[in-house]
Amino acid sequence: MNTVTLSIGLREDVNRRALGAFEGKPQGARISFASTDLLWSTLTRKRWEILRAMRAQGALSIREVARRVGRDVKAVHGDVRALIAVGVIESAAGGGVIFPYDAVHVDFTLEASAA
Repeated sequence: MNTVTLSIGLREDVNRRALGAFEGKPQGARISFASTDLLWSTLTRKRWEILRAMRAQGALSIREVARRVGRDVKAVHGDVRALIAVGVIESAAGGGVIFPYDAVHVDFTLEASAA
């Protein structure tokens, strides 16, 4: 299964994965965010609905994505651009957009703060 992992990545983790990749160790598809706030401001409920509508569908026009989620084309266009910017979806050859993964895994830990 082709899964992308969205995670909160400390600089050290990103560097460790990059070094592993340079050594030929498979790292899998991973998109790291600097904070949980950044992850959740990027992966909003409406954007998550877009991903759900696009999974296993091949290339779709933005108009078709908007129809599937029951939203305005202009609003969906903005959300699609944000998802493209972070690498979760891609522009498709010949037009439209594609969700190139079979699944999304979100990985982060909520820890108690030192108050």
